Amino acid sequence: HVQLVESGGGSVQAGGSLRLTCVISGDSFSRNCKGWFRQAPGKEREGVAAIASGGLITYYGGDSMKGRFTLSQEIAKKEMYLQMNNLKPEDTAMYYCGSWRCGMNPYSDADWGQGTQVTVS
Repeated sequence: HVQLVESGGGSVQAGGSLRLTCVISGDSFSRNCKGWFRQAPGKEREGVAAIASGGLITYYGGDSMKGRFTLSQEIAKKEMYLQMNNLKPEDTAMYYCGSWRCGMNPYSDADWGQGTQVTVS
């Protein structure tokens, strides 16, 4: 059973930075696809970035997040990170990390953490 625990959220002013961390237990860290998603109040959960089992990283969100967010991982620690720079008020959301079988739809297949709140003012 996979367990995910996010940390690193908080309240920052516009233009600030945060680094989110997701610790993933279990033996599926390397073979699963993993990613960061976010959900703002009243909105659907949306993808931020994902990494495939082979290490290919895909960023979502188009121009709204382009160049500001960076996903990385440290396999030995079973940790995944999201570096967020130049944060904007519209980035305010609960951020979740997820782990799912590659090729499957993460929205239906993923295990999720409890989320970490990011608030940008």
